[in-house]
Amino acid sequence: MASTASAEPIGTTPALRRLYFTRFVFAAVWAALLLVSGSELTVGAKLLLFLYPAFDVAAAVVDARSARAAGPVKGLYANMAVSVLAAVGLAVASTSGVADVLRVWGAWAVVSGLIQLLVGVARRAMGGQWAMILSGGISVLAGASFIRSATQDDPSLTTLAGYATLGGIFFLVSAIRLSRSTPRS
Repeated sequence: MASTASAEPIGTTPALRRLYFTRFVFAAVWAALLLVSGSELTVGAKLLLFLYPAFDVAAAVVDARSARAAGPVKGLYANMAVSVLAAVGLAVASTSGVADVLRVWGAWAVVSGLIQLLVGVARRAMGGQWAMILSGGISVLAGASFIRSATQDDPSLTTLAGYATLGGIFFLVSAIRLSRSTPRS
């Protein structure tokens, strides 16, 4: 997710492809674990809620390191900052209840979705980014939906599992598209 539309160095695309595959696997496992934990804010669920944005920070760090040679990575740094704030916000919100968790997650989804959308557009020249662009747009809409669902009588965490799964699928599609657009040596 670099903030440049120039061609990426040859070594960047395989690293990005591996990162996208890893993010897909993480999202699928995370979603399954959240579904198993149910919609109660148990210690395990709270840990999972904190872990998702923390993993996002780590993935953005890996992405920034691999993309640094390609130019500025301001979008990745913005994503890191937003995800750190989300992790802290979710840790605090999880002590208040599911509705507050959904509000924080929703705000994070909106802001990080906008960042992902902009970075995907900037990277479109390297190929395989249309799924990231679409994912960013959907994240914005989903975030607004989470904020709205927090006002319902019995809000549920299970919608977050669907969100993570869909995001993981978009990472998988991008990884596959990058595999097809990378020349074999």
